[in-house]
Amino acid sequence: MTIYNDQVSSYISSLFAIEDEHLLRAREDSPKRGLPTINIKPEEGRFLQLLVRTCGAKKVVEIGTLGGYSGIWIARGLLPGGVLYTVDLDSNHAEVAQEHFEAAGLSEVIQIRIGDAHRELVELTDRSPFDFVFIDAEKTGYPAYFDWALQNVRLGGIIAAHNAFRKGSVALAGKDDDYSELMRQFNKQVAEDERLISTIYPAGDGTLIAVKIA
Repeated sequence: MTIYNDQVSSYISSLFAIEDEHLLRAREDSPKRGLPTINIKPEEGRFLQLLVRTCGAKKVVEIGTLGGYSGIWIARGLLPGGVLYTVDLDSNHAEVAQEHFEAAGLSEVIQIRIGDAHRELVELTDRSPFDFVFIDAEKTGYPAYFDWALQNVRLGGIIAAHNAFRKGSVALAGKDDDYSELMRQFNKQVAEDERLISTIYPAGDGTLIAVKIA
């Protein structure tokens, strides 16, 4: 039985998700600037980049900018002329991310929107349909964020949501944290939605992936 662990993670990253100086800067500099150390793993970033390019994305929304690490991966998957709208409540996060985007030469294709994501998403609605939406923010907002994404992603578009595993607590009895049950219900809701083909990509903390088919 194959078990995903840190050694397998490093193996994948060493082949398919090698971080250049800009990704390394975004990942290593952010904690030094006071941001939490909760970035996606390199192989998760590469997978998001792959998904963005696979669906031919030119208009993408990211909910939860942090220091811009995932945003760099996503933006590098866009088709020429594409744009990433990334939303974060914290202006300090946005400032740090903007520096990382500029250093990576991506400031012209990434637009940071600062404010409450629920409000910012309403304002982005008139730019829909979108090709891809990535959710990686406060867990209590996931159901509402996903509903918005489902309404505003085109047919064949992809919705991704990070932390689907909650460090394994969604499947391991006695390991619950404050959001384990919320994520169980969220995962179940998406799995049972007949408008979607969905699964969980089992790297890192798990990324729920859903393709809109109806």
